[in-house]
Amino acid sequence: MIKKILIVGGANGIGLSIAVELASRESTERVYIVDKAPLKNEYHHHKIEYFYFDLTSSDFSFFDRFDDIDALMITAGFGRLSHFRDITEQHIIDSFQVNTIPTIRLIKRFFNRIEGVKDFYCGVMVSIAGWMSSPLFSVYGATKAALKIFIESVNVELEKAGTTNRILNVSPGSIKGTSFNNGTTDISLLSDLTMEILAHLESKDDVFIPKYDEVFKEVLNRYHNDFRKEGIHSYEYKLNSERGKLNKL
Repeated sequence: MIKKILIVGGANGIGLSIAVELASRESTERVYIVDKAPLKNEYHHHKIEYFYFDLTSSDFSFFDRFDDIDALMITAGFGRLSHFRDITEQHIIDSFQVNTIPTIRLIKRFFNRIEGVKDFYCGVMVSIAGWMSSPLFSVYGATKAALKIFIESVNVELEKAGTTNRILNVSPGSIKGTSFNNGTTDISLLSDLTMEILAHLESKDDVFIPKYDEVFKEVLNRYHNDFRKEGIHSYEYKLNSERGKLNKL
């Protein structure tokens, strides 16, 4: 049972939804939110404590203050649907400096507790884009694929170390109600997914793909059978989707 959690990227989207849900629980003592984005006044709560931090910073000693947590959830990240030819070098650098490197650094900083005998709950918002080729999301997919392999590798080390703690890889597809694609967070649309994520987090599962049986089991099978064909299907789907129209691809 989670008592004190640090949510990195918790000022909006699924991170905020998790923070709001945990703050409403009697068993939760403290919810720390760390984000570059401000926490809106409507989400202020006596159990929630907000801190500003830019994940591109080279100095992560800021996180030393969170020495009392028993849970870490990393939800920070961004992406932009675009042809690779239109992506700038700075966007490539920024993507890895926000989506990938901070997650690995944070897990390293808290690894003594993750690897320990006491219960510690750790989860990362990855993406289904990290499990297969994702044309028009090539850089974003690359940042998430790196996390997928990292988490799988470290979880083997945790098992061999004898601890029951695991790092949960949450890999959804597109989520309605988040601000990922320049939208506005709508907590009401995220409630069911939030509850599912927390259930898997507290069960110390190592992977959770929302809508796996309904959607992604078949998608992943198609990908493994013929990644070229599925890549073309993914490209055409994105190009014709509402997101593709919004980005004028």
